[in-house]
Amino acid sequence: MAFYRWFDRDFDFAIPVWMYPNVVERLRGTPARLEELARPLAKNVVTARDGKRWSIQEHAGHLWDVEALWDARLDDFEAGRDALTPADLENTRTYQADYNLRDLESILAGFRAARQKLVGRLEGYDDTFVARSALHPRLNQPMRVLDSAFFAAEHDDHHLARISELIRKSGR
Repeated sequence: MAFYRWFDRDFDFAIPVWMYPNVVERLRGTPARLEELARPLAKNVVTARDGKRWSIQEHAGHLWDVEALWDARLDDFEAGRDALTPADLENTRTYQADYNLRDLESILAGFRAARQKLVGRLEGYDDTFVARSALHPRLNQPMRVLDSAFFAAEHDDHHLARISELIRKSGR
Protein backbone atom coordinates (compact mmCIF):
# COMPACT_ATOMS: atom_id res chain seq x y z
CA MET A 1 0.00 0.00 0.00
CA ALA A 2 1.51 3.35 -1.04
CA PHE A 3 1.66 6.11 1.53
CA TYR A 4 1.47 9.65 0.15
CA ARG A 5 2.92 12.73 1.81
CA TRP A 6 0.35 15.23 3.11
CA PHE A 7 1.75 18.08 1.04
CA ASP A 8 1.45 16.02 -2.16
CA ARG A 9 -2.35 15.85 -1.87
CA ASP A 10 -4.84 17.94 -3.82
CA PHE A 11 -8.27 18.84 -2.50
CA ASP A 12 -11.58 19.43 -4.22
CA PHE A 13 -13.91 21.16 -1.79
CA ALA A 14 -17.29 20.29 -3.27
CA ILE A 15 -18.92 18.97 -0.11
CA PRO A 16 -22.55 20.10 0.32
CA VAL A 17 -23.33 22.07 3.48
CA TRP A 18 -25.71 19.34 4.65
CA MET A 19 -22.61 17.12 5.18
CA TYR A 20 -21.25 19.44 7.88
CA PRO A 21 -22.61 17.44 10.87
CA ASN A 22 -20.99 14.29 9.43
CA VAL A 23 -17.62 16.02 9.14
CA VAL A 24 -17.91 17.29 12.72
CA GLU A 25 -18.61 13.72 13.85
CA ARG A 26 -15.44 12.56 12.12
CA LEU A 27 -13.50 15.18 14.04
CA ARG A 28 -15.18 14.21 17.32
CA GLY A 29 -14.17 10.58 16.82
CA THR A 30 -10.47 11.08 16.16
CA PRO A 31 -9.33 11.02 19.82
CA ALA A 32 -11.05 7.67 20.38
CA ARG A 33 -9.54 6.20 17.21
CA LEU A 34 -6.08 7.46 18.15
CA GLU A 35 -6.40 6.06 21.68
CA GLU A 36 -7.55 2.70 20.33
CA LEU A 37 -4.50 2.49 18.09
CA ALA A 38 -1.85 3.74 20.51
CA ARG A 39 -2.84 2.64 24.02
CA PRO A 40 -2.30 -1.12 23.63
CA LEU A 41 1.25 -0.65 22.38
CA ALA A 42 4.44 -0.94 24.40
CA LYS A 43 6.47 2.23 25.02
CA ASN A 44 9.27 0.99 22.74
CA VAL A 45 6.75 0.56 19.89
CA VAL A 46 5.06 3.97 20.23
CA THR A 47 8.40 5.79 20.46
CA ALA A 48 10.22 3.90 17.67
CA ARG A 49 11.10 6.15 14.77
CA ASP A 50 10.93 4.95 11.19
CA GLY A 51 14.33 6.18 10.11
CA LYS A 52 14.08 9.96 10.41
CA ARG A 53 10.28 9.88 10.22
CA TRP A 54 8.07 10.39 13.25
CA SER A 55 7.15 7.72 15.75
CA ILE A 56 3.55 6.87 16.64
CA GLN A 57 3.83 9.07 19.72
CA GLU A 58 5.20 11.97 17.66
CA HIS A 59 2.28 11.64 15.23
CA ALA A 60 -0.09 11.80 18.22
CA GLY A 61 1.72 14.87 19.52
CA HIS A 62 1.56 16.49 16.10
CA LEU A 63 -2.22 16.02 15.99
CA TRP A 64 -2.38 17.82 19.33
CA ASP A 65 -0.08 20.60 18.09
CA VAL A 66 -2.17 21.25 14.98
CA GLU A 67 -5.30 21.89 17.07
CA ALA A 68 -3.95 25.42 17.62
CA LEU A 69 -3.95 25.98 13.83
CA TRP A 70 -7.53 24.72 13.40
CA ASP A 71 -8.57 26.99 16.29
CA ALA A 72 -6.76 30.00 14.76
CA ARG A 73 -8.47 29.39 11.44
CA LEU A 74 -11.88 29.42 13.12
CA ASP A 75 -10.84 32.76 14.63
CA ASP A 76 -10.03 33.91 11.07
CA PHE A 77 -13.49 32.93 9.82
CA GLU A 78 -15.18 34.57 12.81
CA ALA A 79 -13.22 37.78 12.23
CA GLY A 80 -14.16 37.78 8.52
CA ARG A 81 -10.52 37.69 7.38
CA ASP A 82 -9.82 37.20 3.68
CA ALA A 83 -7.08 34.61 4.27
CA LEU A 84 -6.54 31.86 6.80
CA THR A 85 -3.63 31.58 9.21
CA PRO A 86 -0.78 29.75 7.47
CA ALA A 87 0.53 26.48 8.86
CA ASP A 88 4.11 26.05 10.00
CA LEU A 89 5.21 23.90 7.09
CA GLU A 90 8.36 22.84 8.97
CA ASN A 91 6.30 21.49 11.93
CA THR A 92 8.70 23.23 14.29
CA ARG A 93 6.46 22.83 17.31
CA THR A 94 6.28 19.05 16.90
CA TYR A 95 10.02 18.66 16.40
CA GLN A 96 10.82 20.83 19.43
CA ALA A 97 8.32 19.09 21.73
CA ASP A 98 10.35 15.89 22.21
CA TYR A 99 7.15 13.86 22.36
CA ASN A 100 9.05 10.58 22.66
CA LEU A 101 10.27 11.74 26.08
CA ARG A 102 6.72 12.42 27.27
CA ASP A 103 4.01 10.21 28.67
CA LEU A 104 1.64 8.89 25.99
CA GLU A 105 -1.40 9.32 28.25
CA SER A 106 -0.70 13.05 28.70
CA ILE A 107 -0.46 13.50 24.93
CA LEU A 108 -3.71 11.63 24.35
CA ALA A 109 -5.48 13.60 27.10
CA GLY A 110 -4.17 16.91 25.77
CA PHE A 111 -5.33 16.09 22.26
CA ARG A 112 -8.76 14.93 23.48
CA ALA A 113 -9.29 18.16 25.48
CA ALA A 114 -8.21 20.38 22.58
CA ARG A 115 -10.39 18.47 20.13
CA GLN A 116 -13.43 18.69 22.40
CA LYS A 117 -12.96 22.46 22.46
CA LEU A 118 -12.71 22.59 18.66
CA VAL A 119 -15.80 20.41 18.16
CA GLY A 120 -17.71 22.59 20.64
CA ARG A 121 -16.93 25.63 18.51
CA LEU A 122 -17.88 23.86 15.29
CA GLU A 123 -21.21 22.75 16.73
CA GLY A 124 -22.16 26.37 17.43
CA TYR A 125 -22.16 27.48 13.79
CA ASP A 126 -25.23 27.81 11.56
CA ASP A 127 -25.40 26.97 7.84
CA THR A 128 -24.70 30.56 6.79
CA PHE A 129 -21.50 30.67 8.83
CA VAL A 130 -20.44 27.18 7.69
CA ALA A 131 -20.54 28.47 4.08
CA ARG A 132 -18.30 31.48 4.87
CA SER A 133 -14.98 31.30 3.01
CA ALA A 134 -11.42 32.59 3.12
CA LEU A 135 -8.28 31.85 1.11
CA HIS A 136 -6.19 28.87 2.20
CA PRO A 137 -2.59 30.16 2.01
CA ARG A 138 -0.78 26.99 0.86
CA LEU A 139 -3.47 25.61 -1.44
CA ASN A 140 -4.20 29.11 -2.80
CA GLN A 141 -7.91 28.35 -3.09
CA PRO A 142 -11.00 29.48 -1.21
CA MET A 143 -12.01 27.29 1.70
CA ARG A 144 -15.31 27.40 3.57
CA VAL A 145 -15.64 26.63 7.28
CA LEU A 146 -17.01 23.25 6.14
CA ASP A 147 -13.96 22.70 3.93
CA SER A 148 -11.62 23.65 6.75
CA ALA A 149 -13.30 21.08 9.02
CA PHE A 150 -13.07 18.47 6.24
CA PHE A 151 -9.39 19.37 5.71
CA ALA A 152 -8.76 18.85 9.44
CA ALA A 153 -10.56 15.47 9.34
CA GLU A 154 -8.50 14.41 6.33
CA HIS A 155 -5.34 15.50 8.15
CA ASP A 156 -6.40 13.38 11.14
CA ASP A 157 -6.98 10.35 8.94
CA HIS A 158 -3.66 10.89 7.16
CA HIS A 159 -1.83 10.59 10.49
CA LEU A 160 -3.99 7.72 11.75
CA ALA A 161 -3.21 5.83 8.54
CA ARG A 162 0.49 6.47 9.06
CA ILE A 163 0.19 5.23 12.67
CA SER A 164 -1.54 2.08 11.41
CA GLU A 165 1.29 1.59 8.92
CA LEU A 166 3.86 1.91 11.72
CA ILE A 167 1.94 -0.62 13.81
CA ARG A 168 1.97 -3.07 10.90
CA LYS A 169 5.71 -2.53 10.42
CA SER A 170 6.28 -3.26 14.12
CA GLY A 171 4.74 -6.70 13.65
CA ARG A 172 1.72 -6.09 15.90
